[in-house]
Amino acid sequence: MTWMSTPIFPDLVYLVLVAGLWLAALALVAPGTGVLEMLAALTLALAGLGMISLTLSPWALIVLGVGAVLFTLSLWRRREVIWLALSAVALTLGSAFLFVRESGGPAVHPLVAGLTSVLTLGYFWLAIRKVLASARARLAHDPSAVKGQVGEARTALDPVGSVYVGGELWTARAEKPVAEGQPVRVIDRDGLILTVEPVYDS
Repeated sequence: MTWMSTPIFPDLVYLVLVAGLWLAALALVAPGTGVLEMLAALTLALAGLGMISLTLSPWALIVLGVGAVLFTLSLWRRREVIWLALSAVALTLGSAFLFVRESGGPAVHPLVAGLTSVLTLGYFWLAIRKVLASARARLAHDPSAVKGQVGEARTALDPVGSVYVGGELWTARAEKPVAEGQPVRVIDRDGLILTVEPVYDS
């Protein structure tokens, strides 16, 4: 009896595979020194070697794919808790039966599959939600949208001073002198400096 034929071998291969996928995902979002990339490649290679002696279950791969789709829905649909719970069930089931056992039962221990799936889902759900929230915040606060807005000169502009536009204080320049407190209209933006013109009462 070799160590590859021990009951815990599929569990070890599964955990190494998940660890490799975690490292690969982290390497994508935090590229840099190449250490994460190397560790991901090494870990996935070790998992691949272990999988040579195991038989993959095609239907389990399909269930894992369904779990990934449900996870995606949890990020974009309402009632995300329901989608996330369904994803956890699918990923746990697919993980447990990822490898075919001669007896027909799950090769990966259900507790190992369930705990790993829940931890993985929880981490990536929170991480991706934060990224999406940050992206939405950047879109909501678009500096280009200030062009054309009317604000107020907080200091005299001759030619540079401060203006209050769009709920923020900006550095601005004007071709014509602008008095403090005078309304101004933004006609251009160069980085964090606005070009404004005075607005005269009609």
